[in-house]
Amino acid sequence: MIVLMTEWQLHVPLAELRRSVDLLMDHVEAATDGDTIRLDQDYFWSIPQDALYDVDHTPADLTLGQLSWSWEHLTDLLADPDRAIGYHLVWLSEVLRAIGTVARIGDI
Repeated sequence: MIVLMTEWQLHVPLAELRRSVDLLMDHVEAATDGDTIRLDQDYFWSIPQDALYDVDHTPADLTLGQLSWSWEHLTDLLADPDRAIGYHLVWLSEVLRAIGTVARIGDI
């Protein structure tokens, strides 16, 4: 059993977060031939939000996510930046996770 500290919070300075993203994008660009990354998998397992951080229980209802759908939301955002919502960060994280997996196994 995991003992949870309910008062704990992580404070993430936005400037450091932006710097981390910039550094990692520089790394990916330097390791990539060309200006795109090929992702060979489209579907992935997703944990529903209400179960994602409930570490005392094993998620019972996994759902499917789709990278192409997440990417479509991001390209729609680029076409209309005024429609940005917080959930765009979730779609971005799904794409970045896939890129990180490719980078980890050395395909870029």
